[in-house]
Amino acid sequence: MVVLLIPESSYDHSVTLNCNNITGNGPIRRVALYGKGGIGKSTVASNVSAALAEKGHRVMQIGCDPKADSTRLLRGGSKGPSVLDSVREGRTGLDGIVSEGYAGVLCVECGGPRPGTGCAGRGIIVAFETLERRCAVETFRPDVIIYDVLGDVVCGGFAMPIRDGYARDVFIVTSGETMSLYAAANISEAVHCLREDGCDARLSGLIQNSRDVQGEDELVSRAAGSMGTEIVSRIPRSRTVQECEAAGKTVIEGAPDSPQAVAYRALAAKILAATEASEGGLRQNYTQEDYS
Repeated sequence: MVVLLIPESSYDHSVTLNCNNITGNGPIRRVALYGKGGIGKSTVASNVSAALAEKGHRVMQIGCDPKADSTRLLRGGSKGPSVLDSVREGRTGLDGIVSEGYAGVLCVECGGPRPGTGCAGRGIIVAFETLERRCAVETFRPDVIIYDVLGDVVCGGFAMPIRDGYARDVFIVTSGETMSLYAAANISEAVHCLREDGCDARLSGLIQNSRDVQGEDELVSRAAGSMGTEIVSRIPRSRTVQECEAAGKTVIEGAPDSPQAVAYRALAAKILAATEASEGGLRQNYTQEDYS
């Protein structure tokens, strides 16, 4: 028998603040990074977040993975408590589920079920609902939100950032490896299908996280053409990434003058140029009435 992550009967819908009374939040860029598991999304996301924060942006990175390790490099290598931890433990408010990492990046981890006991996709749904009810965005007022989403789009939970207006711009992290490109094609198809169904999200490009595969640039270029999109950036493979990760740091923090840091800063600038900001809270054009 499958045990639900958080039964509806135990989810306290009364813990809802009036986010409309919290004023001053401006337009927000909402970006989702998708890609095959293990392709380096969290590394890319954390370095982009750090680069944007160094430029003065107020960035919130939301890890959508039950391992709750998306923001580890922004926290000095440590994992923090997740949103679902707070729900399971009956805690209210935002204390402990939103923390500041390197350069003031706001770190959030959705978390998930205990291994073997629930549905990770359902966990993302509950985590997003919790963040909205507790007015996370209205309280911390980021101008960029980056969703780091686990693996392929295989269920409604993992598709939620695209489907329900949380992300406006979707970038797919891929390499020239066969399975990575296969996953990228599935994600691209999901974005296009959801867009046809009326979702206000778009595929804004591929990010090539290089693995030194033979003919990699050509393979990824061909894939981008078949998806009707472009390559936003080609991130070179570098030992600097592994060295900084071993120290629990992003490359932006651990090797700020390295060529790899230059590549991540250039990617961050391209993401800013390719995306659009819109009003709302955690999702676009959201008001408290939508969730009352």
